[in-house]
Amino acid sequence: MSTIYQRLFYKTKKKKDHKRSPGLKQNPQVRGVTMRARIVTPRKPNSARRPVAKIVLSNGKRVTSHIPGSGHNVRRHSEILVRGGGARDLPGVRYSCVRGVYDLVGVLSKIRRRSVYGNKLPPHMKKKLKRKYRNL
Repeated sequence: MSTIYQRLFYKTKKKKDHKRSPGLKQNPQVRGVTMRARIVTPRKPNSARRPVAKIVLSNGKRVTSHIPGSGHNVRRHSEILVRGGGARDLPGVRYSCVRGVYDLVGVLSKIRRRSVYGNKLPPHMKKKLKRKYRNL
């Protein structure tokens, strides 16, 4: 516990905010161009093969981004939309790619959580509207 003297003369310094995704520079998403796509293994308790891309963002920053979902079509010089929040078990990966935007296609086989994987609702699953709500 500090004394009154310490409280008066030694003001406490505010901690700097820890940014989880500093490369985005306060933006929700940023466009980038892929420089390299490769597969990385996660750290200790987990074991898998996770797809990762090195990306140069439109603001000039170079970041490593996780490609979510199974399978991808990312090649060198393909455009990608990047958002914050990467894979927790991949060291140094703080960002993830948005599927279904620019050159990165969505996961076609997804029926649940489609918004995460950039997939539209299949036509056979669309409910028919009642007559009074239908556009004539």
